[in-house]
Amino acid sequence: MSEAAANSSGGGTVEYIQHHLTNLCVGSGCETGGFMSWHIDTIVISALLGALIVFTGMRVTRNMATDVPGGFQNFVESILEFVQGSVKDSFPGENKLIAPLALTIFVWVWLMNFMDLIPVDLLPLIAGWFGIHYLKAVPTTDLNTTLAMALTVFILTIFYNIKVKGLGGYLKMFLFHPFGKFAVPANIVMTAIEEVAKPLSLGLRLFGNMFAGELVFMLIALLGGAAAIGAGLLIWFPLQVVLDVAWLIFHILVITLQAFIFMVLTIVYLGMAHTTDH
Repeated sequence: MSEAAANSSGGGTVEYIQHHLTNLCVGSGCETGGFMSWHIDTIVISALLGALIVFTGMRVTRNMATDVPGGFQNFVESILEFVQGSVKDSFPGENKLIAPLALTIFVWVWLMNFMDLIPVDLLPLIAGWFGIHYLKAVPTTDLNTTLAMALTVFILTIFYNIKVKGLGGYLKMFLFHPFGKFAVPANIVMTAIEEVAKPLSLGLRLFGNMFAGELVFMLIALLGGAAAIGAGLLIWFPLQVVLDVAWLIFHILVITLQAFIFMVLTIVYLGMAHTTDH
């Protein structure tokens, strides 16, 4: 239970939630949410987590044992085998980029999601000691992050569609799928909607689940904050602890599942780009 949550009861609940949902932003578009705005907390935390992946990979590779691997090496190798199995099951053909891309997506998204398990007031409190008044610690609760990753996957699917099918073959997919050559206008509309829906659903699914999870943690924190100034502390505080632990355990499954879904859909979409069915 945090001091911020305790102070938020009695009219400050909305302010408390809005404060935690506000990014550390610089640029001319921060007030209006315009294009020329930079969410510094999202960029820095995402970059640090990405650097952690690179550092860990280099460390494991440098200290790799071939005879009796240690526990952490076994853990890393189990993740590699899991991702390789997912690629083999979902991706037709062969492409040396897919497995490293899938591994990067799974681990990076999981780490960004994992930030949601840190107590909701802890990092903003520490940031406040250094004069930083806003800090949104979970990059995947920022729509810019999830849509940027989804857009990257979308660009890759277009690239491989053209590379595998050729520009003419890719355009034929818009002209003759799904209703055949006698319904070209409808085909163009339907295929365009289908293609645009892929990155949108990919990004919005991850954002929606993580944003909802973040709100639940805030509401649980507010429950403890209300109890701190009331006579029901002995009742509400244990209830908050039970709810927090229960949601924490459940949310571990959620963050892992969301990382897995993002990875699998990426593999599937790129696999579809490598087929010539249309």
